[in-house]
Amino acid sequence: MIYRETGVFKTSYQQDQAIFKIPLDRAAIAFWLILGFVIVPLVATDYVLTDLMTPFLIMSIAALGLNVLTGFCGQLSLGSGAFMALGGFMTYKLVTAMPGPAVLLGMADGALPSLSIFGFNPLDIWFLLMLIIAGVVTALVGLLFGLPSLRIKGLYLAITTLAAQFFLLWLFIKVPWFTNYSPAGIAPAPPQTLFGFEVTGATSPVVNRYLFVLALTVLVALAVKNITRCRTGRSWMAIRDMDIAAEIIGISPTWAKLSAFAFSSFLIGIAGALWAFVKINSVQTDAYGILVSFQILFMVIIGGLGTVLGSFMGAAFVITTPILLNLSLTAMNPWLQAIGLAGFDVAMIKHIELMLFGTLIIFFLIVEPHGFARLWQILKQKLRTWPFPY
Repeated sequence: MIYRETGVFKTSYQQDQAIFKIPLDRAAIAFWLILGFVIVPLVATDYVLTDLMTPFLIMSIAALGLNVLTGFCGQLSLGSGAFMALGGFMTYKLVTAMPGPAVLLGMADGALPSLSIFGFNPLDIWFLLMLIIAGVVTALVGLLFGLPSLRIKGLYLAITTLAAQFFLLWLFIKVPWFTNYSPAGIAPAPPQTLFGFEVTGATSPVVNRYLFVLALTVLVALAVKNITRCRTGRSWMAIRDMDIAAEIIGISPTWAKLSAFAFSSFLIGIAGALWAFVKINSVQTDAYGILVSFQILFMVIIGGLGTVLGSFMGAAFVITTPILLNLSLTAMNPWLQAIGLAGFDVAMIKHIELMLFGTLIIFFLIVEPHGFARLWQILKQKLRTWPFPY
């Protein structure tokens, strides 16, 4: 009886409504937070932080955004890559048009003005404000492309969101204003600071970038978990389960669907901005192609629809599996060459990686169609009755 509610008494409504009701859950969350914020920065190499942990966290935010729309509200979308691109390009335009409070206020020396409120200077979070504004713009555009959901659903809705993918990327290519008239159509993302620490840019410390993205990921996950437990989240799930019955009991399909589109686009836009400023240090349409939209959809399906944990599990699977397969095939080359075989070249490794990755996706969907999150729920249920037979 390792994982039981027995003996856990609640004496207030706040305790009864807690996100993590069981002490073991709270201990597990504390462990993961300590691992992420303390242990990983101390022991991980720059390669692990840059090419493994940071992409995983950014794509987890994007998967959380799509899970809000598809998993919790039941509205299928194939335009996630376009909304990521919109978040990245809008953030770039904002930070270049308003590069910082010092420049905006005409302070040549670069010193921040004294605008302390209870010991806190709001101008220290200038880049964070630009991220939020870009997310709001992305939410408004997502609201516009979500209007067809009021009339159509399923595969037809997916096609309309796919139109957003092609239209927005075409817009960023054909209108050079988005890249400040860069001849190549690719603009370098200027370095940004937060509370005096450089958190983006190629010259910024790797640990700073990782901790910045990790902090945002934790806040986004907490926000998604809470909003899905309130009235808005329950209306999303009611529309997902049976929209006609939800409308009969007084839930507005218009509000539920459009709010899901807006909040989902907001989170995906922030993920796109982080991808541009933290991961690739530039804004370019090639980084947000149609494959990115399918990749995020795979994360949600494999991890588990309608679960916060599933978004992280799916992102971890999609991000780490190709890297592990690549490393495994490369490590086999000396053994193959020792027995007289040619081994795997770069092109063959890429093709084998795609085939094995696709096979693993099909395998896991057959074994557990509800994703990794469902496997974790089954394991927790077995722990509730252990050591008694289930």
